[in-house]
Order: sequence, then C-alpha cells, then structure tokens
Amino acid sequence: MGDYKYGEITEKIIGASFRVHSGLRNGFQEVIYQRALELEFKVMSLDYAREFEMPIYYMDQQIGTRRVDFLVDGKISVELKAVIKLEDVHIAQAMNYLEAYNLEIGLLLSFGSKRLEFHRLTNKKYNPVIIRHPQKSDKSH
Repeated sequence: MGDYKYGEITEKIIGASFRVHSGLRNGFQEVIYQRALELEFKVMSLDYAREFEMPIYYMDQQIGTRRVDFLVDGKISVELKAVIKLEDVHIAQAMNYLEAYNLEIGLLLSFGSKRLEFHRLTNKKYNPVIIRHPQKSDKSH
C-alpha cells in the first residue's frame, strides 16, 4: 500500500487490525475491538484520537456532529464494525463521513466475520483548501 496516499500509515492501521482480529477472533461488540485497536496504536506510537467528534456541514452551516471511531494522524478516518459482512450501506456511511469531514482517506474495518474485512476509501470530493476538522483533540495520543 506504499504507493497509495498515506499508504504507510494505512498499512500500519490494517496490520494492527489483523493482529487484533487474530488475537480476539470474531464475536465481540465493536467497542471491544476499538479498545484493543487503541492498545495497538499506543504500542506503535501512532498519533490518533478515539471517538473524535467531527462537525457535519450542509450548505456551509454546521448542522450537527458525529464521532469517528478513530482519527489517525489528523487525516485518516477509521470506522469499525463488528458485523458478519460489510454491506453497501456501511461503505456509503463511511464515504459520507469522509465527505462531511472533508478527509481524503478512510478505512472501514469489520471484525465480525472469521476473516477481517477492510476497505480503503478515497474521497473524490476532498478539497485541501477547506479545513473542517481540528487537527488535534484533548483525546489525542
């Protein structure tokens, strides 16, 4: 994945996710995988924020907020699921978050089946001039 934008970071995140899935297997609630992945991020000294609250905009007006499971390095959203199979609705939701947050790259990970399922997402509407999210939070590590 080194050829992809932020490939080195997304590779680390996916590797950590495989370690979590290998250690815990499937069958737990999403929060268990989230806590385990946070431990992996700490060991790897990744810069992240867990349950990072992001504003949602419509017509340049903030209309609400949504928490992304992880915001890594201030630029990669990581959404976790614990479902048997990721469906189009999960991918659409993760893409909507990327667009709403104006983030370029995201990962959607599901720990719910016997094999880890992941999707690397790219926001084609990303605008580097618009910054809609803070780079740091008090929950950052």
